[in-house]
Amino acid sequence: MARELLTARLEKKVCISQVAQCYHFEFVVEGVESFPFASGQFISAVAEDPNGKQQTRAYSIASAARESRFDLCVNRVEGGFFSNHLADLTDLEPGATIQIHGPHGHFILQETVTDSILLATGTGIAPMRGFTQWLFPENGPDRSNGKDIWLIYGTRHETDVYYQDEFEALARRKPNFHYLPTLSRALPDWTGLRGYVQDHASKIVEERAARLGIPLPQPPVDPATPKADLNFDIYCYICGLNFMVSAARERLAGYGWHRKQIVFERYD
Repeated sequence: MARELLTARLEKKVCISQVAQCYHFEFVVEGVESFPFASGQFISAVAEDPNGKQQTRAYSIASAARESRFDLCVNRVEGGFFSNHLADLTDLEPGATIQIHGPHGHFILQETVTDSILLATGTGIAPMRGFTQWLFPENGPDRSNGKDIWLIYGTRHETDVYYQDEFEALARRKPNFHYLPTLSRALPDWTGLRGYVQDHASKIVEERAARLGIPLPQPPVDPATPKADLNFDIYCYICGLNFMVSAARERLAGYGWHRKQIVFERYD
């Protein structure tokens, strides 16, 4: 059965990294009063390439649901049809639109909210932005339940740290939100964290366990245990390239974490 296509009109486009050619897009879905989705889900964009072939590309939504609007965060990719198709859209031409279907996906926050580590690299920051907007809305009740939320965001260079001002402002506003950008190829004047996201996640897990008197590693949980019988007090949500996702999952599993505590999405 063919999926219903919706028309999304470009309302705003901002280049958030000239070096990485990364763009922030804000779209309005036409003809609907609302476009509901769970933070962390994705839309599929559909367009015809120069050869007349229909192409489909999945993009994580970079915002929480708000009326009929949604945001995307997309890097221009050399030789890539869809990323360049989007990057060439301009909000200076009223009526620029894309065709989409969705929302799709199961990369969403688990109920109820627990202490959570959000690990992202590159445009994997998109669903994390959606998570934080849902947890800590500017105009609405705080949904974090006072739990500690760590966002560890890894890139190579400082020019590639997307949405930095937003996350720093959120960390100032909410003491239980901890923003930890880390660079793998930092210049000498970088004063923040260095290295890989999984290393900093390990430090958080070990320090938290020591504070709570939890010995590590924990005895492994039987994988056959029904989810209803599991009682996790912390989750990790991971989005990025396969190499990072695999490394982070392996590191956390080494502490005795159950696979259902580790929610992930990879985009390569």
